[in-house]
Amino acid sequence: MSAKVLEIFNENPGLRSRGFLPPRDPRISISAYSGCKGLDEIGRNLPSLLMDPHFRDYAKTLSFSVWESKPTRSALPSLRLAYIRLGFLASGYVHQLGQETAKVIPRNIAVPLVRVCRYLARPPILSYDGYALYNWKRFRKDEPIALGNIDTIQNFVHLYDEHWFILVHVEIEAIAARILNVIWHVSQPQKGSKEDYKSLVDSALVIMSEAVGSMTHVLRRIPDHMDPALYYRTFRPYIKPFDNIVYEGCFDNKPQSFRGETGAQSSILPTLVAFMKIPHASSILTDHLADMRKYMPHEHRTLIETAERLPDIRRIADKEKYNALLDAIAEFRSVHYGWAVSYIRERTNDPCGTGGTPYREWLKQLIDETLAHKK
Repeated sequence: MSAKVLEIFNENPGLRSRGFLPPRDPRISISAYSGCKGLDEIGRNLPSLLMDPHFRDYAKTLSFSVWESKPTRSALPSLRLAYIRLGFLASGYVHQLGQETAKVIPRNIAVPLVRVCRYLARPPILSYDGYALYNWKRFRKDEPIALGNIDTIQNFVHLYDEHWFILVHVEIEAIAARILNVIWHVSQPQKGSKEDYKSLVDSALVIMSEAVGSMTHVLRRIPDHMDPALYYRTFRPYIKPFDNIVYEGCFDNKPQSFRGETGAQSSILPTLVAFMKIPHASSILTDHLADMRKYMPHEHRTLIETAERLPDIRRIADKEKYNALLDAIAEFRSVHYGWAVSYIRERTNDPCGTGGTPYREWLKQLIDETLAHKK
């Protein structure tokens, strides 16, 4: 099974150095494609347009004829940007603040969105990959993908709070490249003794623990530039689910429902859970987490599925180092849980998070089951 992991890394060499971020910095302009003319301008203007109560009337006049024939692989960065622009536009249309939730996405937005998402093998709604993984740019190309050197490409509102919310996740994803690089090393064909392999595993656990600790440090910075009241009132509504929404001209005009953008669509923790073989009791929660994979890029899903089939290192790993990684994962989840309470629970009686799930009960379960797996 190690051969399959190596194959995935060979096909996606950026995984070792960039983690689940794209192998090259995202494209910030799509104007070179004639059918996408106007998408960049609409994207840049969207935060202002959404403040106009007549925005939907204007949105219905837009015209995009994106990739009416199948694009080549070289067009992937542009496809991702088109997905971002159209995904933000559709979510802004459906969830525009001050208006009733729209139940129909007009044909001129729905058809190109569905087409682009079909090429990307993903559901036609803005998800974590479009909101964070592809939605950043660097100020100084020769410096790290880190807070202070990155900004967003697309937003729903003019507030820097939304930029910060997205960019914290981008730096966390960049740090996670260390974890994937370690998995690659552990998956290499072993020519040494069992003791050599044990030493490799124990070293890997230390590196992974340090990486998760760095991710937690960044996650703790959420309040630096994100006000809980502004988050809940201004841009969180735009990343809510689509419930029984008609995509005009698509799906035989039958209403569709898709999950909203959520950190549960990140591939980092699912990969760690798969690698560490952390058992989560079968429940609605595990069904939900499995469903979240549909919203991840295909190569990320494949890596998680392959990591699940890797040998279990628990038996040979040093107890202290193995448990330290589980503690680090639980701490990351605990910080996330704390922010969910501060930014959502204290402002509403709604028990569901942005992805439409009862987050308090489920996050606590994930923490408890992670710690219960310690040696």
